[in-house]
Amino acid sequence: MDVTDAERRPRPGQVVRVLRGREAGRYAVVIDEDPPHFVLLVDGDKRKFGDAKKKNIKHIQPTNYIAREVTESLQKEGRVSNAKIRYVLNQYLLRLEQKKGE
Repeated sequence: MDVTDAERRPRPGQVVRVLRGREAGRYAVVIDEDPPHFVLLVDGDKRKFGDAKKKNIKHIQPTNYIAREVTESLQKEGRVSNAKIRYVLNQYLLRLEQKKGE
């Protein structure tokens, strides 16, 4: 991924899959950008909102799913609850499992 390509950068509220590091294979939600090479990730469980993981965008795989609830909450309140993050990830994973089953 070319880090200068702005339209391909993960956006706040987008679900991503972690490819490298201790949390490889897990899914997380982007809550903020730290240009030019990093984003802040949370999963609502191990990585809570107050303790977000700073991750290089080369080490994540963005999905096509952007959680509208998370994006709206970040814009209005500047934060999002850990319960909402967990709910969004669970809904995404359920959709993923349903697609595999078809």
